[in-house]
Amino acid sequence: MSSDSIQQSLKLFIVLSRAHRSINDLVNQFIAQHGLNPTEFAVLELLYHKGDQPLQQIGGKILLASGSITYVVDKLEKKEFLIRVACKKDRRVTYARITEKGKKFIREIFPEHEKRIDEIMNVLTPEEKATAIELLKKIGLNAVQS
Repeated sequence: MSSDSIQQSLKLFIVLSRAHRSINDLVNQFIAQHGLNPTEFAVLELLYHKGDQPLQQIGGKILLASGSITYVVDKLEKKEFLIRVACKKDRRVTYARITEKGKKFIREIFPEHEKRIDEIMNVLTPEEKATAIELLKKIGLNAVQS
């Protein structure tokens, strides 16, 4: 490994980290304006798009420690955005289900959320987006295997 390669890798890491933080800050600011934190929004969005989810599996799907899921689900339940539903086949499993109030909330804000993300990403051409997706996946897969 050459010194130039290491320096370039460090620069890429810093640029990628800063871009991620800038994008997240903008997106999270929008979510906060609607009374949720990013994790609550991620859980609600998952349930809206994927249907009922076992509580034990939500953390892995939105990249959150499983211990935090109970807290987030409690908060969303208090806001009446979701309910817990016991599994009929296995009493050890509890599902989170989005309520009509939760669906209405997501339907109202998700189009603006999508639009904001599109506006951020549209600095790239469709070809550049495809290349970025491919390259970032390659880095992510390599990180998992390391």
